[in-house]
Amino acid sequence: MTYFPESAVSSSGSALEVDVAIVGGGPAGLMAAQVLSQAGVSVHLFDAMPSVGRKFLLAGKGGLNLTHAEPMPQFRSRYGAHQAQVGRWLDQMDAQSVRAWAKGLGVETFVGSSGRVFPLEMKAAPLLRAWLHRLRHPAFGVPVQFHMRHRWQGWDGESLVFQPTGSSGVSRVHARATLLALGGASWPRLGSDGAWVPLLADQGVVVEPLQPANCGFDVLGREGLGWTDHFRSRYAGHPLKSVVLRVDATSVQGHGAHSPPRFERQGEFVITDTGVEGSLIYAASALLRDDLAQGAARLTLDLLPDKCLDQVHAEVRWPRGSRSLSSHLKSRLGIDGVKMGLLFELCSPACLAQPEALARSLKSLSVPLKSPRPVAEAISTAGGVAWPGMTSGGMLTGRPGVYCAGEMLDWEAPTGGYLLTACLASGWSAGQAILTNL
Repeated sequence: MTYFPESAVSSSGSALEVDVAIVGGGPAGLMAAQVLSQAGVSVHLFDAMPSVGRKFLLAGKGGLNLTHAEPMPQFRSRYGAHQAQVGRWLDQMDAQSVRAWAKGLGVETFVGSSGRVFPLEMKAAPLLRAWLHRLRHPAFGVPVQFHMRHRWQGWDGESLVFQPTGSSGVSRVHARATLLALGGASWPRLGSDGAWVPLLADQGVVVEPLQPANCGFDVLGREGLGWTDHFRSRYAGHPLKSVVLRVDATSVQGHGAHSPPRFERQGEFVITDTGVEGSLIYAASALLRDDLAQGAARLTLDLLPDKCLDQVHAEVRWPRGSRSLSSHLKSRLGIDGVKMGLLFELCSPACLAQPEALARSLKSLSVPLKSPRPVAEAISTAGGVAWPGMTSGGMLTGRPGVYCAGEMLDWEAPTGGYLLTACLASGWSAGQAILTNL
């Protein structure tokens, strides 16, 4: 990484003059920097952290999920209410383009059994190193200049103002065009802390409230008090495997027995001290979060997805003699461990004593939720800069020459490569728009 001391950015009355200033060194900012620098535009990239791509590296800790190999119509649908806006980015850089970009950096990819696309090495660091080397030493174009430990403070007239770490002074930069790629508010210790929200609000920019996305939830439990101490002490941290999670069509009012669920998927998740989290929960989190905003939310679990209700009912009714209910359910249905614990945690004694009601609970166990976990714990955020305040190229209509890209815009996506692909594509799109207008 090329570091610039404070003197490299003017802290006097005059401002450093640059062609393009990019604020934020995540995937969107770096991709825009690539587009512009390869076109011969001088780019200065500023970031508050000591190095760029910190959340990118964290995302690759367990295997970097770059994108997804599913057909593009289905791929676009993952962006929900904002698939039209995100689709404009994907028109310029889709999943295949992301794989080609990685290959151009010397990183081969493969498609996993789930359709997710990963680097062969399953790591983010080699890809980021190759990317930064290209930005610093491009085969053509001009090198990107990086200014680390520079926290953006807003504007002073037409100049961007930065606070260098460890300095009492400020640095001013005047740019022909500015790209803000500051992320959302998840994982603030990595730089995405949402501190930009009041800075843009002061400029009259409408920002939809930042909310947790791909997040866990706290539960109400059977008595409305969360998990009991007994259940928490025994099962917090335990995975709940091979279950089907549903969000019913009328989850706000209750169960919709005759309506298809809005969400239904088989997978696994984890019991936490206060509730639930994990891949299956994240996939349904947008629906559950929005239901809670309207008043109430619950998820429904099928603990025995390989058996129909009649089969479960027959096994529950089978005479158990002197055996306990736990022993009976383990023997006849293989229910034990955390599944057994969850059943006893959420079902009343009366339900457990009635074979028909117990069978229904095994196939449709209701888990009432209290609240999403805080946005700082979420994988990503929903909300952000509102689309009506921008041009189709991502420029703020109230601040000409200032563009926005990445997660700080009002969109969200599930995990599975969709988040990273859209961030990369938004940076590419913003870079192209800046080139056009310059």
